[in-house]
Amino acid sequence: MSEQLDLFSDSSKDEPDPQNVLKTPSSKRTLYFDLETQKSAEEVGGWENTHCMGLAVGVVWDSCEQEYFTYQESTTKQLVKKLQTADLVVGFNVKKFDYGVLQHYTRDISLIDDIPTFDMLDYIKDKLGHRLSLNHLAENTLNAKKSADGLISLQWYKDGEIEKIVDYCKQDVKVTRDLFLYGESNGHVKYKSRGIVKELEVDWNTRNLASLF
Repeated sequence: MSEQLDLFSDSSKDEPDPQNVLKTPSSKRTLYFDLETQKSAEEVGGWENTHCMGLAVGVVWDSCEQEYFTYQESTTKQLVKKLQTADLVVGFNVKKFDYGVLQHYTRDISLIDDIPTFDMLDYIKDKLGHRLSLNHLAENTLNAKKSADGLISLQWYKDGEIEKIVDYCKQDVKVTRDLFLYGESNGHVKYKSRGIVKELEVDWNTRNLASLF
């Protein structure tokens, strides 16, 4: 891709679905974050080596700006600065995976310790005693799903098709955001167990979560 994506070059408006409108004050800046990598776990010797995977694309949706911000490896410093503006960062497996990848690019701060972050996967695992995928929760709660598979994103990176990765990552961020907002508004998310759709009670009030940090 000839143009570099930076803090301002690829931001786009995206209104939340009406049923999922955030009810907390707009002054609370919630950032929904996801990233895609250059390499797979297999290529770097296992999931414990996320710091070796390399950032391909990172996407943030800003609740105050009501738009997406997109980053590549050359603009990871801007990405970290953006995350530092948050009252709360929300992600799915963000602490172990996304921050594991991104921490390689900064020595100034500890992402986990210094940025107020809510990880939906950690919350779900603590409540149920086991993990559920983002796709599983989105399908059962929102009747939505991810637009592609992460392995396809890796191939796109090898092929230089960065715009496809951006679109895929934005969709993941949108699903993450909408799942969180649904849980905040309705007090539950839905999952399937032994073929039966069940409701899992959640307490995802943005103001309360931000106050924990």
